[in-house]
Amino acid sequence: MMKKINAMKLAMLGAAAVAAFAITGCGGSDNKAASKPAQAESPLMHKIKSSGKLVVGTASGYPPYEFVDTSAGEKKVIGIDMELAQKIADKLGVKLEVQDMNFQALLSSLTGGKVDMAIAGINPTDERKKSMDFSDNYLPTEQKVIIRKADADKFKKVEDLYGKTIGVQKSTTQEALAKDQIKDANIVGLAHVPEVVLELKQGKVDALVVEGIVGEQYVIFNNDLMFSDIKFPNAVKNSAAALPKGNEDVAAVVNQVIKENTDNGNFKKWTEEYSKKAVENADKK
Repeated sequence: MMKKINAMKLAMLGAAAVAAFAITGCGGSDNKAASKPAQAESPLMHKIKSSGKLVVGTASGYPPYEFVDTSAGEKKVIGIDMELAQKIADKLGVKLEVQDMNFQALLSSLTGGKVDMAIAGINPTDERKKSMDFSDNYLPTEQKVIIRKADADKFKKVEDLYGKTIGVQKSTTQEALAKDQIKDANIVGLAHVPEVVLELKQGKVDALVVEGIVGEQYVIFNNDLMFSDIKFPNAVKNSAAALPKGNEDVAAVVNQVIKENTDNGNFKKWTEEYSKKAVENADKK
Protein backbone atom coordinates (compact mmCIF):
# COMPACT_ATOMS: atom_id res chain seq x y z
CA MET A 1 0.00 0.00 0.00
CA MET A 2 2.85 2.36 0.95
CA LYS A 3 4.54 1.67 -2.38
CA LYS A 4 1.34 2.54 -4.19
CA ILE A 5 0.99 5.84 -2.29
CA ASN A 6 4.64 6.72 -2.97
CA ALA A 7 4.15 5.99 -6.64
CA MET A 8 1.11 8.24 -6.72
CA LYS A 9 3.06 11.04 -4.97
CA LEU A 10 5.90 10.73 -7.46
CA ALA A 11 3.46 10.90 -10.35
CA MET A 12 1.82 14.00 -8.90
CA LEU A 13 5.17 15.66 -8.26
CA GLY A 14 6.26 14.86 -11.80
CA ALA A 15 3.08 16.37 -13.24
CA ALA A 16 3.53 19.48 -11.11
CA ALA A 17 7.11 19.83 -12.28
CA VAL A 18 6.06 19.55 -15.91
CA ALA A 19 3.32 22.14 -15.37
CA ALA A 20 5.74 24.48 -13.61
CA PHE A 21 8.25 24.08 -16.41
CA ALA A 22 5.56 24.81 -18.99
CA ILE A 23 4.47 27.93 -17.14
CA THR A 24 8.04 29.11 -16.68
CA GLY A 25 8.84 28.31 -20.28
CA CYS A 26 5.90 30.35 -21.57
CA GLY A 27 6.71 33.19 -19.24
CA GLY A 28 10.33 33.17 -20.33
CA SER A 29 9.35 33.26 -23.98
CA ASP A 30 6.99 36.20 -23.40
CA ASN A 31 9.62 38.10 -21.48
CA LYS A 32 12.14 37.51 -24.19
CA ALA A 33 9.72 38.74 -26.85
CA ALA A 34 8.76 41.69 -24.72
CA SER A 35 12.37 42.61 -24.09
CA LYS A 36 13.20 42.52 -27.81
CA PRO A 37 13.73 46.17 -28.78
CA ALA A 38 11.33 47.61 -31.34
CA GLN A 39 12.89 49.07 -34.48
CA ALA A 40 13.89 52.63 -33.68
CA GLU A 41 12.35 55.53 -35.55
CA SER A 42 14.62 57.40 -37.92
CA PRO A 43 15.72 60.90 -36.84
CA LEU A 44 13.39 62.45 -39.42
CA MET A 45 10.37 60.43 -38.33
CA HIS A 46 11.05 61.35 -34.70
CA LYS A 47 11.35 65.03 -35.61
CA ILE A 48 8.11 65.03 -37.62
CA LYS A 49 6.11 63.27 -34.90
CA SER A 50 7.60 65.34 -32.08
CA SER A 51 6.86 68.65 -33.82
CA GLY A 52 3.47 67.52 -35.11
CA LYS A 53 4.21 68.91 -38.56
CA LEU A 54 5.82 68.00 -41.88
CA VAL A 55 7.93 70.82 -43.33
CA VAL A 56 8.01 70.50 -47.13
CA GLY A 57 10.21 72.72 -49.27
CA THR A 58 9.10 73.57 -52.80
CA ALA A 59 9.81 76.03 -55.62
CA SER A 60 6.72 77.73 -57.03
CA GLY A 61 6.55 79.09 -60.56
CA TYR A 62 6.46 75.56 -61.93
CA PRO A 63 2.83 74.90 -62.85
CA PRO A 64 1.08 72.51 -62.64
CA TYR A 65 3.47 71.00 -60.06
CA GLU A 66 3.59 74.05 -57.78
CA PHE A 67 2.56 77.66 -58.31
CA VAL A 68 1.04 80.55 -56.40
CA ASP A 69 -2.74 80.79 -56.58
CA THR A 70 -3.21 84.43 -57.53
CA SER A 71 -6.97 84.14 -56.99
CA ALA A 72 -6.42 83.60 -53.26
CA GLY A 73 -5.77 86.54 -50.98
CA GLU A 74 -3.17 84.62 -48.97
CA LYS A 75 -1.15 83.72 -52.10
CA LYS A 76 -1.12 80.02 -51.27
CA VAL A 77 1.17 77.62 -53.15
CA ILE A 78 -0.94 74.98 -54.89
CA GLY A 79 -0.40 72.24 -57.47
CA ILE A 80 0.19 68.53 -57.99
CA ASP A 81 3.12 68.40 -55.60
CA MET A 82 1.23 70.25 -52.89
CA GLU A 83 -1.57 67.69 -53.11
CA LEU A 84 1.05 64.96 -52.73
CA ALA A 85 2.62 66.75 -49.76
CA GLN A 86 -0.78 67.05 -48.04
CA LYS A 87 -1.49 63.34 -48.56
CA ILE A 88 1.89 62.48 -47.00
CA ALA A 89 1.21 64.73 -44.00
CA ASP A 90 -2.24 63.14 -43.61
CA LYS A 91 -0.72 59.66 -43.69
CA LEU A 92 1.78 60.67 -41.01
CA GLY A 93 -1.00 62.27 -38.96
CA VAL A 94 0.62 65.71 -38.79
CA LYS A 95 0.06 69.22 -40.13
CA LEU A 96 1.66 70.36 -43.38
CA GLU A 97 3.93 73.41 -43.50
CA VAL A 98 5.13 74.57 -46.93
CA GLN A 99 8.26 76.66 -47.41
CA ASP A 100 8.55 78.25 -50.86
CA MET A 101 11.95 79.16 -52.29
CA ASN A 102 13.90 79.08 -55.56
CA PHE A 103 14.97 75.66 -56.81
CA GLN A 104 18.67 76.24 -56.27
CA ALA A 105 18.10 77.01 -52.58
CA LEU A 106 15.67 74.12 -52.20
CA LEU A 107 18.18 71.29 -52.46
CA SER A 108 20.67 72.96 -50.13
CA SER A 109 17.84 73.60 -47.64
CA LEU A 110 17.12 69.88 -47.63
CA THR A 111 20.71 68.80 -47.07
CA GLY A 112 21.09 71.57 -44.49
CA GLY A 113 18.12 70.30 -42.47
CA LYS A 114 15.96 73.38 -42.98
CA VAL A 115 13.12 71.33 -44.48
CA ASP A 116 12.02 67.73 -43.85
CA MET A 117 11.65 66.87 -47.52
CA ALA A 118 11.62 68.59 -50.90
CA ILE A 119 8.78 68.11 -53.39
CA ALA A 120 9.13 70.15 -56.55
CA GLY A 121 9.10 67.94 -59.63
CA ILE A 122 12.63 66.86 -58.69
CA ASN A 123 14.45 64.41 -60.95
CA PRO A 124 16.39 61.80 -58.90
CA THR A 125 19.73 62.01 -60.73
CA ASP A 126 22.79 59.96 -59.77
CA GLU A 127 24.58 63.13 -58.70
CA ARG A 128 21.74 64.16 -56.37
CA LYS A 129 21.55 60.66 -54.90
CA LYS A 130 25.02 61.19 -53.45
CA SER A 131 23.69 63.71 -50.94
CA MET A 132 20.01 62.79 -50.53
CA ASP A 133 17.56 59.90 -50.78
CA PHE A 134 14.55 59.74 -53.09
CA SER A 135 11.09 58.23 -53.05
CA ASP A 136 9.69 56.12 -55.86
CA ASN A 137 9.09 57.96 -59.13
CA TYR A 138 5.84 59.61 -60.18
CA LEU A 139 4.56 61.46 -63.27
CA PRO A 140 7.11 60.64 -66.02
CA THR A 141 7.22 63.40 -68.66
CA GLU A 142 9.27 64.30 -71.72
CA GLN A 143 11.68 67.24 -71.86
CA LYS A 144 10.77 69.67 -74.64
CA VAL A 145 11.83 72.90 -76.31
CA ILE A 146 9.67 76.04 -76.48
CA ILE A 147 10.40 78.60 -79.19
CA ARG A 148 8.73 81.70 -80.63
CA LYS A 149 6.22 80.91 -83.37
CA ALA A 150 8.11 83.32 -85.58
CA ASP A 151 11.07 80.89 -85.42
CA ALA A 152 9.06 77.78 -86.30
CA ASP A 153 11.01 77.18 -89.53
CA LYS A 154 14.31 78.11 -87.92
CA PHE A 155 14.50 75.51 -85.13
CA LYS A 156 13.40 72.03 -86.18
CA LYS A 157 16.22 69.78 -84.94
CA VAL A 158 18.76 69.85 -82.13
CA GLU A 159 21.54 70.91 -84.48
CA ASP A 160 19.62 74.12 -85.24
CA LEU A 161 20.18 75.18 -81.62
CA TYR A 162 23.96 74.71 -81.69
CA GLY A 163 25.68 77.93 -80.69
CA LYS A 164 22.39 79.62 -79.77
CA THR A 165 21.29 81.17 -76.47
CA ILE A 166 19.18 78.68 -74.51
CA GLY A 167 17.07 79.52 -71.47
CA VAL A 168 16.58 77.10 -68.55
CA GLN A 169 15.58 77.10 -64.91
CA LYS A 170 18.82 77.16 -62.95
CA SER A 171 20.14 73.99 -61.23
CA THR A 172 17.58 71.72 -62.92
CA THR A 173 17.89 68.60 -65.07
CA GLN A 174 16.77 70.78 -67.99
CA GLU A 175 19.90 72.88 -67.52
CA ALA A 176 22.05 69.73 -67.47
CA LEU A 177 20.26 68.41 -70.57
CA ALA A 178 20.83 71.66 -72.49
CA LYS A 179 24.52 71.71 -71.58
CA ASP A 180 24.92 68.07 -72.60
CA GLN A 181 22.85 67.96 -75.79
CA ILE A 182 23.17 71.44 -77.34
CA LYS A 183 26.73 72.04 -78.52
CA ASP A 184 28.37 75.43 -78.03
CA ALA A 185 25.16 76.87 -76.56
CA ASN A 186 25.13 79.91 -74.34
CA ILE A 187 23.07 78.66 -71.39
CA VAL A 188 21.09 81.28 -69.48
CA GLY A 189 19.86 79.92 -66.15
CA LEU A 190 17.31 81.87 -64.12
CA ALA A 191 15.63 81.08 -60.80
CA HIS A 192 12.08 80.57 -62.10
CA VAL A 193 10.53 79.32 -65.35
CA PRO A 194 8.30 82.43 -65.84
CA GLU A 195 11.46 84.58 -65.89
CA VAL A 196 12.94 82.44 -68.66
CA VAL A 197 9.66 82.55 -70.60
CA LEU A 198 9.80 86.35 -70.47
CA GLU A 199 13.38 86.27 -71.76
CA LEU A 200 12.18 84.12 -74.67
CA LYS A 201 9.26 86.40 -75.48
CA GLN A 202 11.59 89.42 -75.47
CA GLY A 203 14.06 87.71 -77.79
CA LYS A 204 16.85 87.53 -75.21
CA VAL A 205 17.07 83.73 -75.56
CA ASP A 206 16.40 81.67 -78.68
CA ALA A 207 14.70 78.72 -77.00
CA LEU A 208 13.64 77.33 -73.64
CA VAL A 209 14.24 73.74 -72.49
CA VAL A 210 11.44 72.75 -70.14
CA GLU A 211 9.55 69.78 -68.78
CA GLY A 212 6.64 68.92 -71.07
CA ILE A 213 3.86 69.09 -68.45
CA VAL A 214 5.16 72.46 -67.28
CA GLY A 215 5.69 73.85 -70.77
CA GLU A 216 2.11 73.18 -71.80
CA GLN A 217 0.86 75.95 -69.52
CA TYR A 218 3.11 78.58 -71.06
CA VAL A 219 2.30 77.54 -74.62
CA ILE A 220 -1.44 77.73 -73.87
CA PHE A 221 -1.43 81.25 -72.44
CA ASN A 222 1.28 82.74 -74.71
CA ASN A 223 -0.02 82.84 -78.28
CA ASP A 224 3.40 83.80 -79.62
CA LEU A 225 5.07 80.63 -78.29
CA MET A 226 5.00 76.98 -79.39
CA PHE A 227 6.66 73.63 -78.83
CA SER A 228 9.42 72.86 -81.29
CA ASP A 229 9.58 69.45 -83.01
CA ILE A 230 13.04 68.99 -81.49
CA LYS A 231 13.47 65.66 -79.70
CA PHE A 232 16.20 64.77 -77.21
CA PRO A 233 17.39 61.16 -76.70
CA ASN A 234 16.43 59.70 -73.32
CA ALA A 235 14.34 62.80 -72.66
CA VAL A 236 11.73 61.22 -70.37
CA LYS A 237 12.13 62.53 -66.82
CA ASN A 238 10.67 61.15 -63.60
CA SER A 239 9.87 63.15 -60.50
CA ALA A 240 10.42 62.03 -56.91
CA ALA A 241 10.32 63.44 -53.40
CA ALA A 242 13.77 64.11 -51.92
CA LEU A 243 14.60 63.28 -48.30
CA PRO A 244 17.66 63.48 -46.04
CA LYS A 245 19.68 60.27 -46.20
CA GLY A 246 18.94 57.34 -43.89
CA ASN A 247 15.22 57.82 -43.14
CA GLU A 248 13.78 54.67 -44.67
CA ASP A 249 10.62 54.67 -42.54
CA VAL A 250 9.60 58.11 -43.83
CA ALA A 251 10.49 57.11 -47.40
CA ALA A 252 8.26 54.03 -47.03
CA VAL A 253 5.29 56.23 -46.09
CA VAL A 254 5.96 58.53 -49.08
CA ASN A 255 6.18 55.53 -51.42
CA GLN A 256 2.89 54.17 -50.08
CA VAL A 257 1.19 57.52 -50.73
CA ILE A 258 2.66 57.72 -54.25
CA LYS A 259 1.42 54.22 -55.09
CA GLU A 260 -2.06 54.86 -53.67
CA ASN A 261 -2.51 58.07 -55.63
CA THR A 262 -1.11 56.60 -58.81
CA ASP A 263 -3.40 53.56 -58.58
CA ASN A 264 -6.53 55.58 -57.79
CA GLY A 265 -5.92 58.06 -60.62
CA ASN A 266 -5.31 61.10 -58.43
CA PHE A 267 -2.10 62.14 -60.17
CA LYS A 268 -3.91 62.25 -63.49
CA LYS A 269 -6.80 64.16 -61.93
CA TRP A 270 -4.45 66.63 -60.25
CA THR A 271 -2.55 67.21 -63.51
CA GLU A 272 -5.75 68.11 -65.34
CA GLU A 273 -7.09 70.22 -62.46
CA TYR A 274 -3.96 72.30 -61.91
CA SER A 275 -3.15 72.66 -65.59
CA LYS A 276 -6.55 74.29 -65.99
CA LYS A 277 -6.05 76.38 -62.85
CA ALA A 278 -2.67 77.63 -64.06
CA VAL A 279 -4.22 78.87 -67.31
CA GLU A 280 -7.04 80.57 -65.38
CA ASN A 281 -4.46 82.30 -63.18
CA ALA A 282 -2.58 83.53 -66.23
CA ASP A 283 -5.76 84.89 -67.82
CA LYS A 284 -6.44 87.00 -64.72
CA LYS A 285 -3.06 88.71 -64.78
